[in-house]
Formats: sequence, structure tokens, C-alpha cells
Amino acid sequence: MISPLAYIDPSAQIGNNVEIGPFCYIDRNVVIGDDCVLMPHVTVLYGTRMGKGNQVFPGAVIGAIPQDLKFKGEDTVLIIGDNNRIRENVTLNRGTASKGKTIVGSDNLLMEGMHVAHDCVVGSHCIIGNQTKLAGEVVVDDYATISSTVLIHQFCHIGGYVMIQGGTGIPKDVPPYILAAREPVAYMGINIVGLRRRGFDKTQIDNIHSAYRTIYQSGKNVTQALTTLKQDPIAENDYIQYIIRFIESSERGVIRD
Repeated sequence: MISPLAYIDPSAQIGNNVEIGPFCYIDRNVVIGDDCVLMPHVTVLYGTRMGKGNQVFPGAVIGAIPQDLKFKGEDTVLIIGDNNRIRENVTLNRGTASKGKTIVGSDNLLMEGMHVAHDCVVGSHCIIGNQTKLAGEVVVDDYATISSTVLIHQFCHIGGYVMIQGGTGIPKDVPPYILAAREPVAYMGINIVGLRRRGFDKTQIDNIHSAYRTIYQSGKNVTQALTTLKQDPIAENDYIQYIIRFIESSERGVIRD
């Protein structure tokens, strides 16, 4: 299960039933959980903590130091959950003194050549497309779908259940449940197909649509729109509260229509 052509530091902790292909490099202070598969030419560097059942494809570099000139060699980590598919040439950096860790959840598909920078938090059940780049301290909530060649500015927050069009630049936060597209990026409606696939019923989808009509199409500024939305009976639902909390906590501001 472990190729004699792979290098594994004696201090690395390797779980049960792990496959490690030829020319892999496993650094010290690394933990790899049970049932992981590391295909040839995978590099796993200092501070990586990988859960169970992950598949890592050739050329991926996991746990490299941050591409941040403020990084001074702090003892930080990269934490990866379970059952992720990390495709060819993906790069995942560990944290800096800012947060101390980069986190990738479980059941994600990270496509070829995408990058997760230092101190990011990527949730679970996300799909992130080829060559998409997350700058430092980006947060991506669960069930987000981000297409290929998307560039996400540092400190941005991407809401759950979104769909972001390929080739888009993201300089601000993207609220949950929506479609984001064009250049400059704009609100393009709600992610109806994605919501249906994730089990949202008609009433829930209608309520989300109504909430965003208030936010984006009422002619009010964001503060006024949220005040109106809070007075609507649909605001009692947790999934509408998620929208309200997301926008109220945004530090960069949310994208507009």
C-alpha cells in the first residue's frame, strides 16, 4: 500500500489502509487518517492534519508555508476533514499567526490547480473549480459551488448554496443562496437549481426569493432593506435568518445587482 519509492518521515503518523504512491513526500509533523489515497507525486508538508478517506491526486502540494511576507515561520497547521477529493496540482497552504490554521472541511471536490491560501476556512460539501484561487482568510460556507478561474479577494466571505460563474472576480462578500456572475460581479437571482438539488422545497425557495427581492429590488439601501425584511413573517425561518446575519456581519460589504 506504500510505495518503496515514496519518502515518509519517521515521525509522520499514517493511519490504517492508506495508499501512498511512488515519489510522494510526507514531511515530519504530519497526520494522515485511515483509508486515504495519495497518488504519485503528492507532497504533504509540515503541520498537515488530514482526516479519513481523502483522495489526493498527482502533483498536489498540501500544507506548504503561506505565500505571505508577514509569515515568520510560526508553528501553524492545515486541517483537512474527511472524504475530500483533492485533484491534480491543488495547493493548500497552512495558517499564519493571524489565525494559526487553515481549515478545509469534508466531502469537498477541489478541482485541478485551485488554491486555498493561508488562514482560509472552507466548509463541507463544496465544489471549487479548476484554477480558482482563494486569497488569505477567505471563508467559504457549506454547499457553495464556485466555478473555474474565479479570483476571490482576501477576507471575503462566500455564503452557502451559492453558484459563482467562472472567470469572475470577487472583491466583496457573496450572500447565501444566490447566483453571482458578470464583471464586475453582480447578483443574478437565486440559485434555484442548486437549492432544489439540496432538498429545499417550493415554499423555502419562494421565501428566499422574496427576501432577495426586498434586499436587491426594493430600491432601498441595505440597512433599510434588512429592516423591512426583519418585519416580514418569513424572517422567522432559520434560512432567512442566515441571510440577515450574513449581511449584517459583512465587513467588506456584499455584492450588488
